[in-house]
Amino acid sequence: EVHLLESGGGSVHTGGSLTLSCTASGITAEDSDMGWYRQAPGNECKMVSSTYKDGRIYYLPTVRGRFTISRDNANNTVYLQMTSLRPDDTAVYYCAAEGGWPDDCTVPKYGYWGQGIQVTVST
Repeated sequence: EVHLLESGGGSVHTGGSLTLSCTASGITAEDSDMGWYRQAPGNECKMVSSTYKDGRIYYLPTVRGRFTISRDNANNTVYLQMTSLRPDDTAVYYCAAEGGWPDDCTVPKYGYWGQGIQVTVST
């Protein structure tokens, strides 16, 4: 059985930083396309950043330069370092393996997903 366990969320003020962790079991993260997604109330699911098996990395344009995705293959973990956080980064963040491009993070059609973790950025 596959599990993706997210940690590291919380509440910060504008300009603050958080690092999200996603530890996988039941799959080898190194062999999977791993991504972070987010969804705010009333909004669609958005891919924030992904690290692909072929070495490509994707960032949502609004987070490029502020967020960094990385892998720790020895610990089967993917990280999302978030800096210069803004109120519009507030959302539930999800880790996914082979997650694709769902419209709703809570009803994904593909891949394996974590439960989600809240990130709140206040002014």
